[in-house]
Amino acid sequence: MADTGNVTKVGVVSLGCPKNQCDAELMLAKIAEAGYKIVPEAGLADVVVINTCGFITSAKEEAIEEIMEAINRKNDGINKKIIVTGCLAQRYQQQMDEEFPEIDAVLGLGRNDAIVETIERVLAGERVIDFGSVEQHNMEGVRMQSTLSHYAYLRIADGCDNCCTYCAIPQIRGRFRSRTIENIVKEAEILVKGGVRELVVIAQDTTRYGEDLYGKLALTDLLKELVKLDVKWIRLLYCYPERMTDELIDMIANEPKICKYIDLPLQHCSEEILRDMGRGGDRGSLTALVKKLRERIPGLTLRTTFITGFPGETEAQFTELAEFANDMKFDRLGCFAYSQEDGTPAADFPNQVDEREREHRAEIIMEQQEIRVTDALEKLIGTETEVVCEGYDRLSEMYFGRDASYAPEIDGMIYFSAKRRLRVGEFVQIKFKDLIDNNLIGKMV
Repeated sequence: MADTGNVTKVGVVSLGCPKNQCDAELMLAKIAEAGYKIVPEAGLADVVVINTCGFITSAKEEAIEEIMEAINRKNDGINKKIIVTGCLAQRYQQQMDEEFPEIDAVLGLGRNDAIVETIERVLAGERVIDFGSVEQHNMEGVRMQSTLSHYAYLRIADGCDNCCTYCAIPQIRGRFRSRTIENIVKEAEILVKGGVRELVVIAQDTTRYGEDLYGKLALTDLLKELVKLDVKWIRLLYCYPERMTDELIDMIANEPKICKYIDLPLQHCSEEILRDMGRGGDRGSLTALVKKLRERIPGLTLRTTFITGFPGETEAQFTELAEFANDMKFDRLGCFAYSQEDGTPAADFPNQVDEREREHRAEIIMEQQEIRVTDALEKLIGTETEVVCEGYDRLSEMYFGRDASYAPEIDGMIYFSAKRRLRVGEFVQIKFKDLIDNNLIGKMV
């Protein structure tokens, strides 16, 4: 237990995806409950907990840079103890132990629940290396919300059974494991009672939800319970194309509280590349799916992600992808150069594409997307929308926020002027009047 006479300050740095952020929030609540003082910056902490991402090379590099900064602060006498957990720790257990002797503790995902015990042990002078089993990873419990107060991530499952050949997530987080509908709804009720107006539903594959627990796809069953809550928006991220059922499509189309927004990571459109990725479909089937979604869900905002430079990707296959992106005119698109990840099947595939070529192809896709987005946003000038205020930008002297077509921390911001002072989390009606650097500019009406 923390010494209340001279309270130990703990800072938690969380990197990577919202699922990792949920892990951090569970740990934060445990740390605070134990009597430690939570500080907002690692440089103010006696003990810094680094919740790492280890998904792809760029994420690993960011995590290692954060660890090295903490080590430098420790050498300067600022941070006294360093604890590393999260995906990088889980993925590279032996290396973390051996290559960073300055780290006081390395925890696997299955031992996040032991964070308070670990803090106490390192403060007592122990070095802790504790992994346990990833199946012990706990998704339940009280969370200390780290997002803005009006929205929160609602994790419904962890792990993944898709086993795409380029992805290390199944190795890191294990098999797909759903939470019960009862537990999810109970957590959502607590969040809503605390002021949350937007629930962002997340998992590695939200559309697989319930298959392991209930023997069927149960996302619509869960959504039927969530829409009963006093919440304004429910947003779905990470939907798998092959599991976009008619029942789910109808639910999104007909339920006012569910945002007409689907994050549908397609990764590619070439049948051969998708097959080698361990995914299904081809350009024809994916085109048909996009058409179906737009016809059945009026006003749909469709987000996707692509990977360029996957092993064996020819110029013709890349051109097919670029043409597909142009034809589909996705509202939101992220494109990433293939990352050759240790331990994944694709890392050992022949015909690896040169790294610079992978990056170049991704840049081409994103440059084309910028042009398409500009054209689409210009057509919105003169229209109105409802926006949630998320802050005030002193440089532009405007408020900024999002409407239902913008996911938090992903899709950017809308800037607008207001005729009165607004509070963060307030919903207001605005009219678009301009577009600057693909940022919509509006005025409160």
